[in-house]
Amino acid sequence: MIILSVDYGDVRTGIAVCDKMQLLASPVCVITQRNREKLCGEICGIAKDKGAQRIVVGLPKNMDSSEGFRAQACKDFARLLREKSGLDVCLQDERLTTVSAHNILNETNTRGKKRKQTVDAVAAVLILEDYLNKLKRQNTI
Repeated sequence: MIILSVDYGDVRTGIAVCDKMQLLASPVCVITQRNREKLCGEICGIAKDKGAQRIVVGLPKNMDSSEGFRAQACKDFARLLREKSGLDVCLQDERLTTVSAHNILNETNTRGKKRKQTVDAVAAVLILEDYLNKLKRQNTI
């Protein structure tokens, strides 16, 4: 099953996808769009083009596992994606994915404008990898 992941942001949203065997998660793009409806439409189009059967949206929890305003915004966006795409949409804890993405970009010496355009796609890859690892642990792949 091909799964698309979303690192939802107010300005930039990272997108990643895995292969059918769910072995490799790869960055797709970063969408710069502030309008939720338009963003949702773009993501639905990418999901269709990639043949995705499920979408995973990162859920930004606090370090104590509580959920704040940002988590609710992601839940609302996941609901909108579910309605518009007709696909199964899941939430995945994304704590520290952006920090990890910045660390990866530090290791590859990615700086400046390119870094800003890449970090959200890398975070989407990390969200998807975490989700795939969770599925493997549960033996539900």
